[in-house]
Amino acid sequence: MVDYHAANQSYQYGPSSGSNGAGGGGSMGDYMAQEDDWDRDLLLDPAWEKQQRKTFTAWCNSHLRKAGTQIENIDEDFRDGLKLMLLLEVISGERLPKPERGKMRVHKINNVNKALDFIASKGVKLVSIGAEEIVDGNAKMTLGMIWTIILRFAIQDISVEGESREPAVIPVCSQPIAPHDHGGPPPNLGLSIPSWKDGLAFNALIHRHRPELIEYDKLRKDDPVTNLNNAFEVAEKYLDIPKMLDAEDIVNTARPDEKAIMTYVSSFYHAFSGAHLAATAQCRCCLSPPVLAVNQENEHLMEDYERLASDLLEWIRRTIPWLEDRVPQKTIQEMQQKLEDFRDYRRVHKPPKVQEKCQLEINFNTLQTKLRLSNRPAFMPSEGKMVSDINNGWQHLEQAEKGYEEWLLNEIRRLERLDHLAEKFRQKASIHEAWTDGKEAMLKHRDYETATLSDIKALIRKHEAFESDLAAHQDRVEQIAAIAQELNELDYYDSHNVNTRCQKICDQWDALGSLTHSRREALEKTEKQLETIDQLHLEYAKRAAPFNNWMESAMEDLQDMFIVHTIEEIEGLISAHDQFKSTLPDADREREAILAIHKEAQRIAESNHIKLSGSNPYTTVTPQIINSKWEKVQQLVPKRDHALLEEQSKQQSNEHLRRQFASQANIVGPWIQTKMEEIGRISIEMNGTLEDQLSHLKQYERSIVDYKPNLDLLEQQHQLIQEALIFDNKHTNYTMEHIRVGWEQLLTTIARTINEVENQILTRDAKGISQEQMQEFRASFNHFDKDHGGALGPEEFKACLISLGYDVENDRQGDAEFNRIMSVVDPNHSGLVTFQAFIDFMSRETTDTDTADQVIASFKVLAGDKNFITAEELRRELPPDQAEYCIARMAPYQGPDAVPGALDYKSFSTALYGESDL
Repeated sequence: MVDYHAANQSYQYGPSSGSNGAGGGGSMGDYMAQEDDWDRDLLLDPAWEKQQRKTFTAWCNSHLRKAGTQIENIDEDFRDGLKLMLLLEVISGERLPKPERGKMRVHKINNVNKALDFIASKGVKLVSIGAEEIVDGNAKMTLGMIWTIILRFAIQDISVEGESREPAVIPVCSQPIAPHDHGGPPPNLGLSIPSWKDGLAFNALIHRHRPELIEYDKLRKDDPVTNLNNAFEVAEKYLDIPKMLDAEDIVNTARPDEKAIMTYVSSFYHAFSGAHLAATAQCRCCLSPPVLAVNQENEHLMEDYERLASDLLEWIRRTIPWLEDRVPQKTIQEMQQKLEDFRDYRRVHKPPKVQEKCQLEINFNTLQTKLRLSNRPAFMPSEGKMVSDINNGWQHLEQAEKGYEEWLLNEIRRLERLDHLAEKFRQKASIHEAWTDGKEAMLKHRDYETATLSDIKALIRKHEAFESDLAAHQDRVEQIAAIAQELNELDYYDSHNVNTRCQKICDQWDALGSLTHSRREALEKTEKQLETIDQLHLEYAKRAAPFNNWMESAMEDLQDMFIVHTIEEIEGLISAHDQFKSTLPDADREREAILAIHKEAQRIAESNHIKLSGSNPYTTVTPQIINSKWEKVQQLVPKRDHALLEEQSKQQSNEHLRRQFASQANIVGPWIQTKMEEIGRISIEMNGTLEDQLSHLKQYERSIVDYKPNLDLLEQQHQLIQEALIFDNKHTNYTMEHIRVGWEQLLTTIARTINEVENQILTRDAKGISQEQMQEFRASFNHFDKDHGGALGPEEFKACLISLGYDVENDRQGDAEFNRIMSVVDPNHSGLVTFQAFIDFMSRETTDTDTADQVIASFKVLAGDKNFITAEELRRELPPDQAEYCIARMAPYQGPDAVPGALDYKSFSTALYGESDL
């Protein structure tokens, strides 16, 4: 057995797990295991032993798998020395003496000694580790031996500022990740192992070297298990670092094992240090500026714009026909449902589209700014998907929307009037039909042929009374015909039945007139033979008939339906009703006079022993009928009072709603107008740094958003007004439509202004423009922006250039130079130069940008100085997504030195910058 205790080498490591590594500046002695420490720590901490077993096993297998094998149990699989010797050959790259293949204990001890001799030959002093302990499966000794191998072959080569020492592995890996916001490891973490416990340090380590693999800002310090699992899974999948620990082992241990952590972190060091040479060549393609990543991001932004623009235009295309549909419905209920659908569209469906339209414009402006900053050609959307196309479609949508609501309310008003007229027609028609019932039979009766003289005279008087009654009903028939005509003109849906009924009434009326004339002729022919008539009965009949007609008209009026929209209209109806009630005493006196005539006729007949045949022969209007109808009139008067008072209360409530809405609208409307004017002033003045301006604008935007409850309150009040079918409001000039449009314009304007400042910051940072330069640019721009419109016309811009020293005077050479500059600052030929385009131009005059030649030189480094590059080289040197991006776009290389699969990186590089750089 080799005596490893007597060796005197430059490194002295032991398996002790009790070293204090709390600080980053610990000496080498903190990791040198002493004999007495070894004796005091006869057993490992169970949690630490579990962590070391898992970590050391994974570390060993990460090397053994290169030789096509692995271990399962670390203190069993190394007992025969064969895999131990194989592990040392793999990690050192050197050959060890030929192992003994026997199964006996002595063969195993000899193989382990060969391995220990090789370790000692590398300058490592092994303390208390002998071949017998390894062969016997001593877990503590085996773990100590593996830790010694890890220190020598995995950690010793890591250097920090010229030093080579095992504690350096953690500060080396942690130094680049100190600035993270989540409280990542401090700049000199050292062996402060608990600092790795929350998982943020592992994630930050990966993010520093491979930022595309970790979304660091989404991690939470209070969720260490998720953080650790994320880092371990990403390292295993993308960095080929095997998972050496479980998150629960680290989190559930008061102090994770330092050796396990150091072993795991050293794997990260070797993974990243191995990629250092490729990273140098990638600097131009992937980092500052990240040419390929920027181009990919811009293409994603273009695709997103095309998709969002298509969706918004399709929504507008589908919505406009619905708003332009002016086909009226037949009933109020159907039209009210259409009105409710329109309100739902305004409240629910349109607001998200307003936000999408605003965001689409902001994304378009940001994309154009990024393209200018990266020296790319301007983005031209597909045919029909320009911002101007979207604005035109939106304008068409709002035009259709503006007329739709007005049409709905007018249709509801029209249908409401139609229903009122139709009910009035039916009521008058029913009264008339009831009156005409039996009249034709009466007029056709030939009773005068057998009547006595007195009877004939009575029939003549009776007929005269009927004619008087018939004439009184002429107005009602004309009213019925007039209402039917109005219903036809207003396109009432049930006009057919109305016309049929009206025609029947008119035909019957003509027949009654003809029959009346015929009967009168017959009675007058006989009248010459008749002399006596009871004057009192005749007077009664003459006065009773119009009075009866008056009562019928009064009952009809008292039961007539009414519709009003203002308090003035209902007060007019109440006044008219009061005037009607004032005539009731006179009507009552007339009733008593008529009844007195009837009583007088009866008294004379009785006093003169005249036997009356019964009822008055000249009229069917008996005193009982007069009293009955008078009582009906008396009953209808208070009912009419009640109905009018209810309507008056309703109109008073409506007036309250009008005033309530007007009070709020007269506050919100001027507020929106004031804010629009203030935003206009802010966008022109722009005092302070861009960050101050952006902060001020965002604070201003929050104050505007915080005002939204006032608009919601106004919407609620407007909803109550529309539910009450209130169509006008004399107390305010602001409608809900005006308020909505103003609010949408206010939100859009502040969002555009904020986006303009953000793009200015993006341009300033990318071009290295100082705050003083930016203020000078703003002062020059505002000086020539005479109308404060936020953009310079061609003549204003020319005057600005001349003031800055550009030779663009009115001659051929000056005009050519000015046209060239205009094509740069106004690529879309809008005739206006925005402030963003102005600062882009001014910064471009003094700032260097990447060129196609620089990108070609970078690819040439990755290709090993060849004129072409292969897909395998791209995948090896670049991140996976960028490698596939280049492979998909590079054309095959056609040069004389081409090989199978060669790709032309030169034409690809020049294409990135457009034809202008070729």
